[in-house]
Amino acid sequence: MPSFRALPAFFLGILLAGFLQLAGAQDFVAVPAPSSHVIDQAHMLQEQQRSALDQVLAEYETRTGSQIAVLLISSTAPEAIEQYGIRVADAWKLGRKGIDDGVILIVAKDNPKGLRRLRIEAGRGVQGSLTDAKSKRILEDVIAPHFRQNDYYGGLAAGVSALTSLLDEEHLPAAEKAKQAATQDDNSWLGLIVIVVFLAIFFGVLLFVRRRPRNSLSSNDWGHTAGVIIGSILSDAIQSRGGRSGGFSSGGSFGGGSGGSSGGGFSGGGGSFDGGGASGDW
Repeated sequence: MPSFRALPAFFLGILLAGFLQLAGAQDFVAVPAPSSHVIDQAHMLQEQQRSALDQVLAEYETRTGSQIAVLLISSTAPEAIEQYGIRVADAWKLGRKGIDDGVILIVAKDNPKGLRRLRIEAGRGVQGSLTDAKSKRILEDVIAPHFRQNDYYGGLAAGVSALTSLLDEEHLPAAEKAKQAATQDDNSWLGLIVIVVFLAIFFGVLLFVRRRPRNSLSSNDWGHTAGVIIGSILSDAIQSRGGRSGGFSSGGSFGGGSGGSSGGGFSGGGGSFDGGGASGDW
């Protein structure tokens, strides 16, 4: 315990230490906002490759509810990749709240080997299948061999496929988005049935009117009116089902196409992390 006369110097030292700590924190690499499933600040991928990988992860989230994100940066210095990964996990909060099924794959391309260049952050809810040991194997046995050949897309695609395969073993709760999509699809089919029934009734009335003696409307007038009404109904039906005709691709499927944007924003669902995962290099 410092003496009374030494108290000013003691408190001055505390303030100085706090100032130095704050100044050092300002030099840390900023955590980017989670704008998409794949963020490539290190320019390791072509835009077509980044988009295709992002589409696969977006579809996997839609199908399962689990969130996997890839962050590619130049360096985490002066922090080791483990400390930087904790800050990313705390900021993004990937995975569903209470289920904690988020995973973050971080690549720091220009890190010195002492700070590590590969990191998997595993949410609490997926650590039963995505153990630290299996995370390490994905980094060293799946991703690193591709990276040593400068095949960054190949390594990331293989790594994501390995991650989705392990997450599928968790048998996590079904995705609410998938349930909603199925409900919407059922409702759209119900709408088509209603339209078919309406058209049957409409044509029945039309035939009845045409068999009656001449009236104020000719058969051609009735035919034109029917065509306009039917065309309007079918147009509305097609628009209501537009964009839902195709199915989801499998979580581990990658192609050479552009993939396209996943659409909309991307944000975490409130999942928690506790430092589980592994680090590696290539």
